[in-house]
Amino acid sequence: MYLVEKTINKLYQDGYTFFLNPQELKEVTSHLKKNTYHIYKPYPDAEKILLYINEIPDIIFYEIKIPTIVRHQDILGSLYSLKIDDNLFGDIILFNNHYYFYSFRYMRNFFEMEFTKVRNVNIELIEVNIDILNDYKQNFEVIKVITSSLRIDSVIAKIIHTNRDNIKELIKDKKIIYNYEVLKDATKQLHENDTFSIRRVGKFKFDSIEGTTKSNNLVLKILKYIDN
Repeated sequence: MYLVEKTINKLYQDGYTFFLNPQELKEVTSHLKKNTYHIYKPYPDAEKILLYINEIPDIIFYEIKIPTIVRHQDILGSLYSLKIDDNLFGDIILFNNHYYFYSFRYMRNFFEMEFTKVRNVNIELIEVNIDILNDYKQNFEVIKVITSSLRIDSVIAKIIHTNRDNIKELIKDKKIIYNYEVLKDATKQLHENDTFSIRRVGKFKFDSIEGTTKSNNLVLKILKYIDN
């Protein structure tokens, strides 16, 4: 509730919010009257967006120049190591073999001075025009899962070919993120468009129930996020 109050106060005081993930967006907008705000999505498939009242705040887009191959989580980990809130920057995007991210322009000096390495490899931040992402679209691998229920531990166990006891250990070790929060309840029921991430495995979205088997098990369509 604190995040909601803090975000709404910022919206009314500054005219715009921090960057919000889909779960945060849902919580904040449920406390706002319709037609009192606008939504800014930097590109069609953006996950982290912001709300504003009159004018879109000044946003800066960077290409991350790095001379070696890295992973999305490597870049995210380097940003987290700067000890700033993750609502101060937007998505990390891999498009045509180049990584990009965006933030508020007032954060420019900070990022250009502090965000200089990924996995101990020197990087360079190059400002680019957002139009470079006009053709970007998140790609997914479609996975079919047969399970007896929509319990998240059951679904993840099928995806990574293990048992529920091992899933409990992953939850205990805080290695599963459900809808952008650390998963604590193994019995959580999945709903369409829920997302979950498994450390060192990947990020997934529950798309739909496609049917049932003769033994009345559910056939689920799961989307795995893949780099473009």
